[in-house]
Amino acid sequence: MKNTNDWQVTRLSSRDAPLMRQLQGCFGRAFDDIETHVSKPPSEEYLSRLLSKDTCVALVVCVNEEVVGGLVAYQLEKFEQERSEVYLYDLAVDIAFRRQGIACALIKSLLTIAASLGAYEVFVQADYEDVPAVALYTGLGEREDVMHFSIAAP
Repeated sequence: MKNTNDWQVTRLSSRDAPLMRQLQGCFGRAFDDIETHVSKPPSEEYLSRLLSKDTCVALVVCVNEEVVGGLVAYQLEKFEQERSEVYLYDLAVDIAFRRQGIACALIKSLLTIAASLGAYEVFVQADYEDVPAVALYTGLGEREDVMHFSIAAP
């Protein structure tokens, strides 16, 4: 946990499915994609199972018991060496709480967790047109221009 003024970063556990649902709402609003993040919610058992895994990381920041930001990341174990990396999959902060250091605090907390998992790096993708995200990540790490392909499973 990291205390900063009126908020703190908290890692969700298997008991925190309601907070995970709030985080999904935050993602839906921030990404303007309620359909994906909220319309077909998984069961509490499913969320609890994911949140109980060390390899699945969900961090939130709450203000007045409401989630105002958070991230989801996954540890990926590698074959080429006995090591892993962590993929920062989603990160969002409600618009009213941006520019307060919440995103940086979430990422710094994730870096600490990644190190405890034995990960050698954290990586994240951003869309070119998402200027705030590109600026945030550019300030924290090295930029690599790669292509991303989505291949539907049959």
